[in-house]
Amino acid sequence: MNDQQIMENILLTTKGVCDLYLHGAVESATPPVHEAFSTALNDALCMQNGVYAQMESRGWYQKEQEQPQKLQQVKQKFAQPRG
Repeated sequence: MNDQQIMENILLTTKGVCDLYLHGAVESATPPVHEAFSTALNDALCMQNGVYAQMESRGWYQKEQEQPQKLQQVKQKFAQPRG
């Protein structure tokens, strides 16, 4: 396993942890439990961002540039009133 694969695994694991902490915060029954999950989520998000930044700096995580036309279509779709 090379460094890129290790970083990909860390990123995927961290994203999964963020998902679990988010659900824990949303479903928490008491303020202390909510605060614990919220703090853990914030820490995990910071970690995920750091891993992503390291991968991007090495060219291991390529961002796709979306076409402006498609972005405008999405904006228009969600700007329309629902009824």
